[in-house]
Amino acid sequence: KAADNFCCSCCMLLRMFLLGAVFRTNSSYTRWDEARKAWGLNINHTRDLNRMATEWYGNYKNQDETEFAGAATPPLSDIDLEQRAYDLKRVSLCTWAFVRSMKRHLSPPDEDEEAFVAELYERLPADQAEKIIGAVHRPNRALHDLSCSIDRLPMHFMRKNQINGALSIFEDTLGGCERLLSSPVPLVYSRHTARFLSLWLLLMPFALWEPFKGSWNHAAEIPAMTLVTICLFGIEELATQLEEPFTILPMQGFCDKIGANCDETVSWAGQGETMEVQVEPMVEQKTYSMGKPVAPKHPFMQ
Repeated sequence: KAADNFCCSCCMLLRMFLLGAVFRTNSSYTRWDEARKAWGLNINHTRDLNRMATEWYGNYKNQDETEFAGAATPPLSDIDLEQRAYDLKRVSLCTWAFVRSMKRHLSPPDEDEEAFVAELYERLPADQAEKIIGAVHRPNRALHDLSCSIDRLPMHFMRKNQINGALSIFEDTLGGCERLLSSPVPLVYSRHTARFLSLWLLLMPFALWEPFKGSWNHAAEIPAMTLVTICLFGIEELATQLEEPFTILPMQGFCDKIGANCDETVSWAGQGETMEVQVEPMVEQKTYSMGKPVAPKHPFMQ
């Protein structure tokens, strides 16, 4: 009877631990999911920013060829292709520099400092790379350079304002990631969960002694305890890893993808490029319904 009571007590403790483990795992996954969504917004809006800059470069007119109200600069008749390529390439590089600086800002202090410095000197002008590396808050400095590169683009200020809307989103994603980084799960919570689990697993063999008395020298208890220990400590380790999302997110891959996408986007033609659309002519056909002719339909409406 005493063994049965001890076994029931262990089962109750297991239920309590599983409830706590589920709560901890869910809260840890929420942190990871929030970090992943922030980087997803970075990927989406870097593409959008470079797309708008490429399409609107040198364009001060509406689609009906009327000038924007209050345009301070006259419409450009010809665009210097070399200058255009330089300006858009600068926007692309500054976009990449921001996300790469953000990745470095969220990583452990000594994780990729050397790689970060080498990449900046490789892709950016030396003076710009030095200013970002020497800044106290590197992402803010990179975002400042991106804002300046957008301001130099020859386009109407209303379109620049729309492009600058993406920079506000970058500030929000950066702030959200900094909040996750600076507000980790309290250490006492993680330690208490680990101690509770260790104590429960330490007492578990006594509760299983009687159920496994049918095996030779209770030998079957060893693989059973091994399996239970691996499963429960695996849940504990999973929650611990998810609590620090920036150590497991592939942020370097995100930065490389953003850089490649932006470089490709700014290489496309912008103002003056037209898309030829093949439209089938209307076919003169007459059909009859109940003895009355019916008007022909356009191919798109069929």
